Amino acid sequence: MSILGFLFVAFVAYLVFKLIFDFILPVYRTTQRVRKGFREMQERMNGQSEQYGQQQNGTKQNQNSNTKGGVGEYIDFEEIKD
Repeated sequence: MSILGFLFVAFVAYLVFKLIFDFILPVYRTTQRVRKGFREMQERMNGQSEQYGQQQNGTKQNQNSNTKGGVGEYIDFEEIKD
């Protein structure tokens, strides 16, 4: 094998090394971090929506108990035409 062939193989190996460690590996790590962040955010949002739903159910039950007594906020009206 000539020196030129050796230099070519060494250059290609260097490029492959740089591609893997300077591009592919950082992209992979970043992708994993972003996925983890999205999962955590989704879990937090699901927890908040469950809490919000429980709060809404509690307020709806309070509103329903208020309207069952015959006293409510709804006012019936008729439109008057000129």
